[in-house]
Amino acid sequence: MVPAIEWARAVIVSAREAHPGLQELTCRLDDGRVVPAIAYTALIGRLSPGQAVWLNTTALTLGLGTGGAALAISPIHQNGDRPLSGNSQQTPSQGAPPAAAAALATHAGGALAIHQNGDRPLSGNSQQTPSQGAPPAAPAALETHAGAREDSGFLVKARYTPLQVAARGVDSPHSEHHDLLRRTESLDGMPVVVADLHSSLPAICAAIRRDAAAAGGAQPRLVYVMTDGAALPIAFSKTVAQLARDAVIAATITAGQAFGGDFEAVSVHSALLAARHVAGAEIAICCQGPGNLGSDTRWGFSGVAAGDAVNAISVLGGQPVGCLRVSAVDPRPRHRGLSHHSLTAYGRVALAAADLAVPVFEGPLATLGHVVEAAAAPLGERHRLHRVPLDGLAEALALTPGLSTMGRTFADDPAAFLAAAAAGRLAFKLARPGGGRRGATRQSGASHGAKDSTSQIPPEPTSTPTAWPNRPDNSAPGEHSQGPS
Repeated sequence: MVPAIEWARAVIVSAREAHPGLQELTCRLDDGRVVPAIAYTALIGRLSPGQAVWLNTTALTLGLGTGGAALAISPIHQNGDRPLSGNSQQTPSQGAPPAAAAALATHAGGALAIHQNGDRPLSGNSQQTPSQGAPPAAPAALETHAGAREDSGFLVKARYTPLQVAARGVDSPHSEHHDLLRRTESLDGMPVVVADLHSSLPAICAAIRRDAAAAGGAQPRLVYVMTDGAALPIAFSKTVAQLARDAVIAATITAGQAFGGDFEAVSVHSALLAARHVAGAEIAICCQGPGNLGSDTRWGFSGVAAGDAVNAISVLGGQPVGCLRVSAVDPRPRHRGLSHHSLTAYGRVALAAADLAVPVFEGPLATLGHVVEAAAAPLGERHRLHRVPLDGLAEALALTPGLSTMGRTFADDPAAFLAAAAAGRLAFKLARPGGGRRGATRQSGASHGAKDSTSQIPPEPTSTPTAWPNRPDNSAPGEHSQGPS
């Protein structure tokens, strides 16, 4: 089921401010039912009795959640008049947006859509536009399960926001996969590539497919697990749409509050298990969607979740493969060379050992390569560092459509994409028979340490990743780096 919102038009019967920022409403729906609702005044302003409003009644209809109330989405004004959130005292005339709304539209480079007489298309169904302000019909799946409780098989995502959505959960009690996921606790040693940036995804996939083709075998089944640190709707990603259209990725799973994947999961852990045992992944890629958030502080960036993903993969008996964030031209010093995001996520957050792909840059990027290797060396105290040759990857990336990171293309910043491709190459090698710790059992303790030698990787031609030299455990020398703030 495509994630959906059930919209309902209502008139406010009563309204009171329960506490700052939240109003409790009693509303009468068009069908005569009276329902409780809540409104966030910072989003849509203060509402008054007699006002018409759009409500999100999805969870109310399904009997899900602890709130037991609908959520106010927007007041309905005649001729499309719509006050901006947080300013209910300002009602524009003739449908003109308030000043702040106009400023937002100008800043975003877009326009605010205004529907005549309150007409509002249903979420996920842009072909259905109600006439004369009549609310759209409830999605059939929601009607079928009206009055159901937590055993209905639905998850609610973007929870308790005005646009929260209902979606079928792969791990919900009524899912056909529930018993399997309830019994399953192991990824069976499956490699899972972890990345900070969404833009790494196509480069990782390109390297895996390139090396699989060069090896003369079948393409491994790739599954993308999207976490909820950035964009929540997976539909926002043009990258995912392209990879799915080209059959590069076999399935997508949206974890946590993210939604819209082929499968929906409550957590990263259950998403990873579903990737392996429901979607049949041979290699998975786990990273946030587009639109990562950072604050120029050590801990204030959404990519910190890459370290959490390493822990999740490890506790489930998978092989975490870390993608390093690298750039030769980023104007911000903290992201040039090896980004401080990688140093924090892998050096401070990840408590379990991962296989980190350290790209071996040559030619014009050789100096950058030395800088990256030196910066990555302290990570070897916990992780297994692999020097990954890059031969053949530039050619594969040049044929990969849509490569872009922070507005820079492959031609602008090849190092960024080659570093991601190196992680894909390493994951492919580890996934091959005899290539790594396939079938490894889950170990106890917060960290596996770096004792599991990568010397198990058999000798290959020059494209084979090699373990860090001159250490009996194949890790790199040095102390833990705290990274720049």
